[in-house]
Amino acid sequence: MPATTLSPRPLALAVAALLAGAAVTAHAETDATDIDTVHVTASQIARQALGTSTITAEDIAKRPPVNDIAELLRTMPGVNLTGNSASGQYGNNRQIDLRGMGPENTLILIDGKRVGARDAVRMGRSGERNTRGDTNWVPAEMIERIEVLRGPAAARYGSGASGGVVNIITKRPTGDLTGAVDLYGLVPEHSAEGGSERVGLQLSGPMTDTLSFRLYGNLNKTDADSLDLNRNFATGANAVPPAGREGVKNRDVNALLRWDVTANQVVEFEAGTSRQGNIYAGDRAVSNTGTSTGVDLGALAEQQAETNRMYRSTGAITHRGRWGDVSSRLTAAVEGVNNSRINEGLAGGPEGSFNGADWSTSRLRNYQLDGEVSFPTTLGGAGNVWTLGFEYLDSRLTDPYSMSQSSSSGGGIPGLSADRARGKSDAQTTAVYVEDNIYLGERWIVTPGLRFDHHSQFGNNTSPSLNAQFRLNSDWVVKGGIARAFKAPNLYQSNPDYLYYTRGNGCPNALPSLGAGCYMQGNADLKAETSLNKELGVEWAPQSGWQASLTYFHNDYKDKIQAGYTQIGLTADSKGRIFRWENAPKAIVQGLEGNLVIPLLGEQGDRLKWSNNFTYMVENENKSTGQPLSVIPKYTVNTMLDWQATEQLSLLLTGTFYGKQEPATANINNDPRCTANCDASTVLQTRSAYNVWGVSARYKVTDTVSVGFGVNNLADKRLFREANSSDAGAATYNEPGRAYWASLRFGF
Repeated sequence: MPATTLSPRPLALAVAALLAGAAVTAHAETDATDIDTVHVTASQIARQALGTSTITAEDIAKRPPVNDIAELLRTMPGVNLTGNSASGQYGNNRQIDLRGMGPENTLILIDGKRVGARDAVRMGRSGERNTRGDTNWVPAEMIERIEVLRGPAAARYGSGASGGVVNIITKRPTGDLTGAVDLYGLVPEHSAEGGSERVGLQLSGPMTDTLSFRLYGNLNKTDADSLDLNRNFATGANAVPPAGREGVKNRDVNALLRWDVTANQVVEFEAGTSRQGNIYAGDRAVSNTGTSTGVDLGALAEQQAETNRMYRSTGAITHRGRWGDVSSRLTAAVEGVNNSRINEGLAGGPEGSFNGADWSTSRLRNYQLDGEVSFPTTLGGAGNVWTLGFEYLDSRLTDPYSMSQSSSSGGGIPGLSADRARGKSDAQTTAVYVEDNIYLGERWIVTPGLRFDHHSQFGNNTSPSLNAQFRLNSDWVVKGGIARAFKAPNLYQSNPDYLYYTRGNGCPNALPSLGAGCYMQGNADLKAETSLNKELGVEWAPQSGWQASLTYFHNDYKDKIQAGYTQIGLTADSKGRIFRWENAPKAIVQGLEGNLVIPLLGEQGDRLKWSNNFTYMVENENKSTGQPLSVIPKYTVNTMLDWQATEQLSLLLTGTFYGKQEPATANINNDPRCTANCDASTVLQTRSAYNVWGVSARYKVTDTVSVGFGVNNLADKRLFREANSSDAGAATYNEPGRAYWASLRFGF
């Protein structure tokens, strides 16, 4: 399969403008200002936002992830791993969820640029995609820091940021020629669980007085869990057991060229390519037995077969400048994704299960042009820092196979296009936004903001926001915010040519089959999802190293898109019911989050520090169905004891406490499930509270060589996936047992 190829034509004008601007500024008279730290981040509004967390390169080195940085992100307040619904489908492919709003409402950025590879994966009727998400495109060792922005302050980022934003910021070129080789390996104690190994190379430095570069490469392999891992929960002797965690093979290469046109003007050229291939573990969307799909899923899993290959290629040109007190940024970027997988069923029980040996490819192209300018002013005696920005995004999806479901059963279906076999969808979004940090004396900072989006299919959306902080004294600050956020329907939900068919078992409980089954059709008349996000809290940060915060958040979530239960028509013979994706009236998400840092030794705890954070979910419910939006713990508490024993040796003890997880009480067809007085074999399982501990050490042999060792899940607390899809209740994923890891870094 060839790697993704990208057409530069949609960006030609933007590229020319960037280069022309750089040439002009080469002769500008400006003050010498270091702009290396000018990144596309939420740095201005983060000062007012309570829901802000940062993971540094040092944090990553002390606690390297096995493969995906989601393992680290989940230790932040307000962050969980979950699916996009409570269906339990693809339960081991959990993704980042911020404040209970679901993975689809978590916007992933790399150096401020949108990442949309998961949008090339078909969304099933449950609202789930068979994907690991977009947090695994940058090797952990190449990350400078990760900024997590939750709540109202994320509204400025537009569609898909209702829960928040994760911005992965990579390491930039250095002033001296430097490089490193990183090695990592993990060995599980239990042979049925997959191990992992990783090697990475990075090199950066100057080429001339004005040119510098950065280059990195990465190879990573995590083995799939064995079919035997969940064997005790197979539905029969010949059934395929519930799948464990699938494996993944990563290959990443990225190059960046930096041109310092002047001391205050920088142009960066960046290109990268990645390949992620899965290692199949037996997963499927619906079928419990895994034996009625026409393909031996068990044999594929035993072979550790690769059944999905995703290629992602990117290119970008960025100009950053300083013009006295004014700073600016302009970025033109393109992302191309080829998602190739063995063909899956699009109907009934075989939905999401392989139905043959043929492969198909969906192709997604995202073209982005965005920029912003920031400058200070004084109005009415108050200091102001303004940010004005714009964004243009053009997304084009081609997925013929997912549009190939036959409409012959029951006759024709209204709304299907004559050329639906081409499988094309596209959308364009144009946005402008403005924000003002207003400094009202020494105590008040108020940040009003407004973003306006125009979507080519769904029209206009306005996202106002207001964040504020009031300093009670030198130690105490009260902070709050309110914002309207939104998410446009994706390119599957909004396409009338996208069909799901069931012969009868998949029809809604209240509307059984009339003889020709039921269809679920994409809906071009959907409304965008909206959310009114609010937060209020207090922060205590004396100069002694102590720190504490407590935040209440409440999101009024309207028009969440889901598979509909309202019949909108019949097929030509009046025997097939037709349903569409529809907007649910209302959902509520509310909870508490906070942190506590206690310095124990050294200046402000630089020798020994105890860090804690928690998340408590008060409510997470779709009001139209009474069902949870997703399966997440009632509470999560993270604790970490960080000891800098000597100048060379650091030790880490970590623990996470997860609260009880409740299952949905109805399946995707709105059929009630047994929750009380049930046969033991059919009762929906609640996942009880549990905790996981880890210990690690890092030793700096020299300034450029370091080693690390650790044990994950010290007490060997293992959890198993007890069924496929909603039959698992809340037991939808595996918690791996004890594992031992080591890392080695050679720098020069």
